[in-house]
Amino acid sequence: MTETTANTPNDPAGPWAVPVRKPLPGDERPHGGTSFPRKVWHLLVAIKDGLALVFLLLFFVLLFGLLAGRPNAGLPVAEGALLIELDGIVSEQPAEVDTLAALSGGNELREIRTRDVVHALETAAGDKRVTSVVLDLDRFLGGGQVSLAEIGSAIDKVRAKKKPVLAFATAYSTDSYQVAAHASEIWADPIGGVAIAGPGGSRLYYKGLMDRLGVTANIYRVGTFKSAVEPFLRPDQSPEAEQANLAYAGALWENWLTDVKRARPAAKVDPFIADTAGAVRAAGNDLSKASLDAGLIDKLGSRMAFDRRVAEISGVTDESRPWEYNAIPLENWVAANPPALPGTAIAVIPVVGEIVDGEAPSGVAGGETIAAHILDAVADTSVKAIVLRVDSPGGSVMASEQIRQALLSAKAKKLPVVVSMANVAASGGYWISTPADRIFAEPETITGSIGVFGILPSFEKTIAKVGITTDGIATTPLSGQPDILGGVNAEFNALAQASVEDIYARFTGLVAKSRKQPLEKIQQIAEGRVWAGGTARQLGLVDQFGGLSEAMAAAAKFAKIDGEYHAKYFENEPSEFAKMLAQWSSGESEESAAMPRGWFGIAAMNRQLTERRIVQDLTMLTQSGSVQAACLDCRAYLPAVPRSGAGEAKGFLATLALLLK
Repeated sequence: MTETTANTPNDPAGPWAVPVRKPLPGDERPHGGTSFPRKVWHLLVAIKDGLALVFLLLFFVLLFGLLAGRPNAGLPVAEGALLIELDGIVSEQPAEVDTLAALSGGNELREIRTRDVVHALETAAGDKRVTSVVLDLDRFLGGGQVSLAEIGSAIDKVRAKKKPVLAFATAYSTDSYQVAAHASEIWADPIGGVAIAGPGGSRLYYKGLMDRLGVTANIYRVGTFKSAVEPFLRPDQSPEAEQANLAYAGALWENWLTDVKRARPAAKVDPFIADTAGAVRAAGNDLSKASLDAGLIDKLGSRMAFDRRVAEISGVTDESRPWEYNAIPLENWVAANPPALPGTAIAVIPVVGEIVDGEAPSGVAGGETIAAHILDAVADTSVKAIVLRVDSPGGSVMASEQIRQALLSAKAKKLPVVVSMANVAASGGYWISTPADRIFAEPETITGSIGVFGILPSFEKTIAKVGITTDGIATTPLSGQPDILGGVNAEFNALAQASVEDIYARFTGLVAKSRKQPLEKIQQIAEGRVWAGGTARQLGLVDQFGGLSEAMAAAAKFAKIDGEYHAKYFENEPSEFAKMLAQWSSGESEESAAMPRGWFGIAAMNRQLTERRIVQDLTMLTQSGSVQAACLDCRAYLPAVPRSGAGEAKGFLATLALLLK
């Protein structure tokens, strides 16, 4: 390399100047411009700085939105109407908010915790700050029948204090009307009305699709009535499944009728339901008028007319806008009125959703997660008893047994264990209930389903459709088994069936020992059959009727607690960020305000629930990694909360379908 020599004394830079390399051939830049790589580098730096600025701006906008939408302990008005907007579904434990979907503007189905609604109503009943209660049921998609009955009972407590309760919806469905029936004034839009469908409907059977795709469903089960695997085994329901389904659906329907007729004794419920079309024809094809004539609703009017009526009772926020009434949103009221914690602590541990192996977020019962909560309660010296609140159709046998073992450790410490069954406590949900000193359920509870199954799909026929075959060697009959691509052999099938039968024997044995009944009697009422709570009590599967409060009272009695007690919940609590995100994503927006209402709106929103149930079915087929004690039919009576990985299951079968086009 050629460099200049040290600067001479005549050089203005002096002897300390930095030596400068002489230009080499090829260094010349045309027209004195910058090199192309340097231009690219400057462009990339500019893009990076721009993106950083955009993301920083979005972060502060998001933070402001979250903080602005976060409920606080302060009430927006000194007194007014408690506004309960049931936009979505009610559940024992709402599923964790999908952060990515919420931030991207995805249409997340909102879930409202049942006990928040019940607590809000019960505290509002005796609080002078609440002058009325408003039930906005326009976008309500329902919930379990036990949850709806609990909300109805809480509404009755408000009315017992002579406070008006007003309900509004464009169109009422079976679930929304069960809640509205307890109101003192039921309003409907003139273009809506009431149409009661009752429990029932169709479910999907995938046998034809699987035959087309070449998927073989290797089924291992015990129980004549264990219909969970029937969608993958046959194109329709078996006579045994139809018999069982009609039995408990009929019991649920009778309970619904009893609840509604007690709340609305003057309404012509039976004739209206028996011939809704005839009633509509008699009213000039006006469903809303037919509903009014039958006494199912009290007044017809638009939402603005309804709001004016509420404003007459609870006052207006602005005299120039007489339809804007003083409203206290549910979230604000719950934040301002936390449950009291008097006396001794009784642990309440929710088991909600499908029981799965490992850890799981809210809305899904992970075996490790629930067992850890139980062991935390055992280690807590302030806890004197445990109440297990079960709202689950079951799931993994291994996870169910893990939860049961944790409960046995509590009993080893002389802690009483009481089970409170909510909407569903079937199959694995009943397995985890067997250690209880006492089991409480409601007549509407779905329980039983004492049976187990295993399902393992294989794809030898699928890959053959695209010209792929398998071959290999075996040193034993079980070498390479289960071979999901080459097919499952007879030896593995026999071993898997024997394992399922052994677990079934364990299940029935646990129930017989827990219920102190002969094994032969349990075997007669097991077989995977589902029972409504009233029948389950007659059969001895349930000790007595009652909700969570009755279960806690029994736990306090077992623990010999003198004086007051309170519930101490052991469950995954969402982070502050998750809480703010849930509030922000469920807030009123242009998109949610534009959601359709009425019958077509209900159908559109119910489509989301149907899609979730399809994903649940396909997830069970493709990702079930253990023997299952699950009641697939029972899922229709719970909010359809997809478990982790469900999207991959849907995508996997969709890929197979594309291959066969």
